[in-house]
Amino acid sequence: MSNEPIALSKALASFDALWSPRIVTRVNDYDVRVAKVEGDHLWHVHDDTDEFFLVLDGELHIALREPTGERTVTLPKGAVFTVPRGTEHKPSSPTGARILLFEPTGTPTVGDRHDEVPAHVDATTGHGLDL
Repeated sequence: MSNEPIALSKALASFDALWSPRIVTRVNDYDVRVAKVEGDHLWHVHDDTDEFFLVLDGELHIALREPTGERTVTLPKGAVFTVPRGTEHKPSSPTGARILLFEPTGTPTVGDRHDEVPAHVDATTGHGLDL
């Protein structure tokens, strides 16, 4: 991790892969990750942690399966949303987005339980930045 400021625009410009987050920094035992997304991720759930999303650019949709039924939240640029632990969810972005995620170090991008992982989704705990 760098002990110098990191411009998020520079971090995002350092890679092209979709659904493949890069770890920008760490805060205590949490990763701060950035990702480029477009199309659909997959239905998955994090059993033991919430998942925080901040949309830096574009628009992100998060489908949720909750006890009261299924719904989708739409996050425009600048919006934040936290998916509660244990909630099955599926992020997507029809036109593409740049997002920041905040979650415990080592949290897999495909959660603890998930559908089959499609080829365009990187099942990872985050990659380091190559600046």
